[in-house]
Amino acid sequence: MMRLKSFLAIACSLACSVMAGGCGFIPMAGPASLDVKTESSQTLPFSVVKLTPAILQVLEKYEPDGLPGALRDSRPPASIRFGIGDIVSVTIFEAAAGGLFVPLEAGVRPGNYVNLPDQAVDNDGNITVPYAGAVRAAGRTNVQIQEDILQRIKKRAIDPQVVVTSSQQRSSLVSVFGEVKAPVRFPMPASGAQDRITDAITRAGGISGAGWETWVVMERNGKRATIPFANLVYWPSTNIFVQPGDRIYLYREPMKFLAFGATGQQGEFNFDAWRINLTQAVAKAGGLLDLQADPGSVFVYRREPREVAQKLGIDCSKFDGETVPVVFNVSFQDPAGYFLSTKMQMRPFDVVYAANAPQVDITKVLNFINTTFVTSENGVNLVNDVFVAQINSKLR
Repeated sequence: MMRLKSFLAIACSLACSVMAGGCGFIPMAGPASLDVKTESSQTLPFSVVKLTPAILQVLEKYEPDGLPGALRDSRPPASIRFGIGDIVSVTIFEAAAGGLFVPLEAGVRPGNYVNLPDQAVDNDGNITVPYAGAVRAAGRTNVQIQEDILQRIKKRAIDPQVVVTSSQQRSSLVSVFGEVKAPVRFPMPASGAQDRITDAITRAGGISGAGWETWVVMERNGKRATIPFANLVYWPSTNIFVQPGDRIYLYREPMKFLAFGATGQQGEFNFDAWRINLTQAVAKAGGLLDLQADPGSVFVYRREPREVAQKLGIDCSKFDGETVPVVFNVSFQDPAGYFLSTKMQMRPFDVVYAANAPQVDITKVLNFINTTFVTSENGVNLVNDVFVAQINSKLR
């Protein structure tokens, strides 16, 4: 009877410790639900936000168009400017024969113009035109070059007109490579066409993989921005115009989330789609374990921009940096919880954690105590058996 009372006292004490979230020696897949909800941490402060319709409205309104570095430069393509190595074609017209470029003899040529041999912009950025000398071409448009040549020869030629065109572009190029069907480097169209990123990708034969696992890296003027390919479709504002010299690299990296705790499976899971919601994420992780999970304690860990955190009602004074660690709590014990979770969009590398029900941890404590008592009792019995055997051997 005394041993039973001792057992019950110890069991009750440890059970209370577990319910208070203070039992650290019991194996667990993660923090106790009470520790999360009370924002208990010794390393990093965080805030817990209960998922409600009002919270979902804030998240939907401020849902980012992409990852940091999203493409925002919406300027139309700049005018084509010649660069070193470009091949330039120059045609000069005169109003009558017998001038500086068109000979007087009839029938020598079919028109009152002359085509100068194509030439490359030299290392100094110039081209050479007879009677005009070295003309600056690098960094200038064809109209600017035409005007410069015209000013130099107008007093010597008969009412001249000049046409400058690009015979071959070697500097104003756009490169598209990586996970595309036909990597390409093409010149910027000079006809006024305005190619966007998706147009450039189409020139490369389109993406070679699934859209939901393809990422686009845009490099422009020494800066880079990375967004999911899906953003170019869902948010047309990110499908910006390409500019001369742009480099577009595509790679494949499935968007993933992580699941831990009392879910059917733990680990990394691919979205396998452009977007998924929390309900789909929990389903992908095998749902909640019926005999282990606390349906009222399903959490989503992520970092939110400080502006969004403030809109969520979080006191951001205790946080440093541009992002705030936030844990969203949804209760699947509430019948409406499933409706709420279908409205919460998952983001890459979100962490879904399902806490154990408190009684599961209490059961672990009781099993531990029972194992300890049984082991102790077996040890005592073994010692008694050895002692009795020694006595019996001496009596013989």
